[in-house]
Amino acid sequence: MVTAAQPATTSAFSPLTTWDGWQQFVDTPHAPARNAGDQEWTLEQREDYHARFVVLKTPAMDTISTAVRRLLLLNRGQQGGARRGLIISGPATTGKTTAMQQLGRTVELADRRRHPNQDGRLPVLFITVPPSSTPKMLISEFARFLGLPTLERMNQIQITNAVCELLCEMGTQLVLVDDVHLMDTRSRAGAETSDQLKYLGERIPATFVYSGIDVEASPLLTGVRGSQLAGRFKIVRNQPLRYGSADKKVWNALVNGMDSALRLRQHRPGTLVTHPAYLHARTGGRMGSLSHLIREAALVSLLDGTEKITKKLLEQIELDTAAEQRARAPRRHRMPTQRQP
Repeated sequence: MVTAAQPATTSAFSPLTTWDGWQQFVDTPHAPARNAGDQEWTLEQREDYHARFVVLKTPAMDTISTAVRRLLLLNRGQQGGARRGLIISGPATTGKTTAMQQLGRTVELADRRRHPNQDGRLPVLFITVPPSSTPKMLISEFARFLGLPTLERMNQIQITNAVCELLCEMGTQLVLVDDVHLMDTRSRAGAETSDQLKYLGERIPATFVYSGIDVEASPLLTGVRGSQLAGRFKIVRNQPLRYGSADKKVWNALVNGMDSALRLRQHRPGTLVTHPAYLHARTGGRMGSLSHLIREAALVSLLDGTEKITKKLLEQIELDTAAEQRARAPRRHRMPTQRQP
């Protein structure tokens, strides 16, 4: 029998798509927000705090969490066949991966509380779909997470059997698969990779959650394979927040949460709250872009010694190309209709 490698106790960086990296992520809480004036809180420590910063809950994250809790209960009594799953879909930089990772962390910590002192358990597995993936590449990502040895001497069927056997033994409840939009089912390799993922969902008694960019518009949900997937998975849209109606209130609350989390020595509480419309225009209502903007501005202010965020500083921060194009694009105004004489 092939056994998984136990996670090593190490401070070296490991990606979340490995057992070591995932355990580091689950075990490492966010640094406590100490008083900005605390002289024992070094500059480097405050830089680390603002680099990682805070993860604020959005309505989409609550929706995802509720949906997955229900699916875990629904699938718990399912002995085989079509277990139900969830697809998190939306544009880039809206926080899909963050929501998925935080969901996994919550499920793993809850499992540890229910099963203390059981080191052999693996309640959550997190992988990403490789570009131009084949079935063997996909299952190898599962095996790499588990630390399975001798993969180069094993064929696809052997790796698949070893992975499924281990995940069943280790009580895996939740399988998180990111970047599913990379599976182009119009190609033979993409179609076979999709079939492999479906097969794993039948072999492993766990709830599968997929995440990808605009999955509804991707080939993943088209054709016979797509209809099978659509019949088993519900979709939660992780949309950018609009600066209108109820979303405006949510956006303002998120900006206020980030303002309150800042630990800059010259920061005046409420500074960010005076610019919610500007922040929305810069980021398009995308949480990933907003987090990038505030974190980088905080780090710049620490490096130059000003230790405060101003609108002038925010203007100097360049975001991802897509966000900058959206923010700088001229608005189109409808021309007034002229009456005919």
